[in-house]
Amino acid sequence: MEDWRARPIKEPRHLGSYPASDVTFLLKDLSEVQLEKSMDARELAIQSGTHYSEMLPQEHLPTSDYLKLYRETLQMSAKKVALAVGTTAELIRIKKGPNTVLVSLARAGTPVGILIKRYLQEVHQLDLPHYSISIIRGKGIDENALFYILQKHPDTKLQFVDGWTGKGAIRKVLIEACSKLERDYGIKLDHDLAVLADPGHCTDMFGTREDFLIPSACLNAVVSGLMSRTVLREDLIGPYDFHGSKYYKEWLDQDLSNHFIAEIVPFFGEVVKEAEHSARELLQHPPTISWKGLRDIQAIQNEYQIADINLIKPGVGETTRVLLRRVPWRILVDRLDNPNIRHILLLAEAREVPIEVYPGLTYSCCGIIKSVKGDAE
Repeated sequence: MEDWRARPIKEPRHLGSYPASDVTFLLKDLSEVQLEKSMDARELAIQSGTHYSEMLPQEHLPTSDYLKLYRETLQMSAKKVALAVGTTAELIRIKKGPNTVLVSLARAGTPVGILIKRYLQEVHQLDLPHYSISIIRGKGIDENALFYILQKHPDTKLQFVDGWTGKGAIRKVLIEACSKLERDYGIKLDHDLAVLADPGHCTDMFGTREDFLIPSACLNAVVSGLMSRTVLREDLIGPYDFHGSKYYKEWLDQDLSNHFIAEIVPFFGEVVKEAEHSARELLQHPPTISWKGLRDIQAIQNEYQIADINLIKPGVGETTRVLLRRVPWRILVDRLDNPNIRHILLLAEAREVPIEVYPGLTYSCCGIIKSVKGDAE
């Protein structure tokens, strides 16, 4: 068994637009590498077998429509997000205690990890270390990043953090990654995942199970510290490197990452009592992890005869992303008057994507990506 403590892992460079006191990105800087592909080319490549982590979507600064959507969503949901943050943070504090390191999963987990860190600082004067690391469906977690954290913080508990759950794919990758670490290195880690929203019913550490839009889902890099999605390609990432990412520092004057945090933090004082109460209720009456959302998706896959389940993206956050950066085929919604999907209806209309009501859906909505393989064959 290899001694992971002896791994020659380099110190990370400061990346991203967040202050170093908020988060350390354990990522290799690939800013100078051309990795972006157009939406159609990337979709075809993914559906033809290229792994999504080997290239990046072309990122654009948000249009005025998306900025308007982000601001409206933020105004409507800031307190709701703060309560979900508070509940999740209280669960971590009570279950794990003060000797805990927050490990957010890049990149949707990063703003959430920062908010949890800030809540614990402001409300309980607890200053937990916070790192952001890469986890990739089909490839696993960045083990070098975990070794770095464990070398820096021996005898601590790690708490993995993400934004929300969809089918639960990342939770499954995390469970498998933790089993592999124990098998290969004798490292025992809790694979519980703390999220703000768990509409997929695949974790017991969440702020809510309501499927609502967390505003940071709208804007990609400009609300995630100007960091790209994470990249794992053998020609770019060596055996002792962290997974890679690009830092879009040319957009610093358009960045909203710190703005998002600053809009939520002032509500922490208002939600403390309710957050503590919600966390205690969840601990006294542990919620069932039923993977109910995944069963819904399997039913949709059968009904619409979709060959690859990964073309179905459940939940408001993932559906928003399908409409922003994939090639959508259709959108399923639980009901047309659900206030959580107003922006989905607008985005779908703008891109001329059909909308269907699918009664009884666990989620508010679900985005189905167009199969493009047949078009090219």
